[in-house]
Amino acid sequence: MKAMITGASSGIGEAIAVTLHKLGYELLITGRREQRLNDLAHRLGDERITVQVLDITDSQAIKEVADEAGVVDVLINNAGGALGLASAQESELSDWLTMIATNVTGLTVLTHAILPQMVERHQGTIINLGSVAGEFPYPGGNVYGAAKAFVRQFSLNLKADLAGTGVRVTNIEPGMVGDTEFSLVRFDNDADRAASVYDGMQALKPEDIANLVGYIVTLPSHVNINTVSLMPVDQGFGAFNVSRH
Repeated sequence: MKAMITGASSGIGEAIAVTLHKLGYELLITGRREQRLNDLAHRLGDERITVQVLDITDSQAIKEVADEAGVVDVLINNAGGALGLASAQESELSDWLTMIATNVTGLTVLTHAILPQMVERHQGTIINLGSVAGEFPYPGGNVYGAAKAFVRQFSLNLKADLAGTGVRVTNIEPGMVGDTEFSLVRFDNDADRAASVYDGMQALKPEDIANLVGYIVTLPSHVNINTVSLMPVDQGFGAFNVSRH
């Protein structure tokens, strides 16, 4: 059994790679940082791991990697991320377009490339990493939230099309996950601001998401988990934003 994981060089993607390796999967781990990927492969330490440098915004590269991948039993669409927390009217268009390219376009292109072989073999599991931001809006979430809403609906629509094919689709929607580079990237490598996001609370860990992935892929083949939404106990839902004059 082979699993392909995007964004495997750190955080959730790395943790998923470790978990699936323990379950005996052959791995195709991808990401932009080759040394990080090589370090992970060396740490896991066997020949069942293939490293492939991949920028998820490069559609042609995605197609080439997919063509070379061979049979993929589990596809983990993990690569993505947020840029900035500015209000819509103050955001940079380039940030919006990058978030669409990473969270939407790249995921779509790779899924389109891998899916036919799964349908042909009448088996396969696609796990998309969404976010609670795809369901619950918040100030500054604008395009990131919209992109994750696409992931949510795309996953459900895939499931509708794939009924009877034997292919499973799950969308995992985490809340706050610490020990990743998510906030560091979002805040342009401002380490203090990134760390402040998790001050005074216990966030989810990448391993929590990885354990959930491990549970999903080991379920009997007739079971499909459609959507999983999870948060740390310390995170909840905010009140409506009211502008008073």
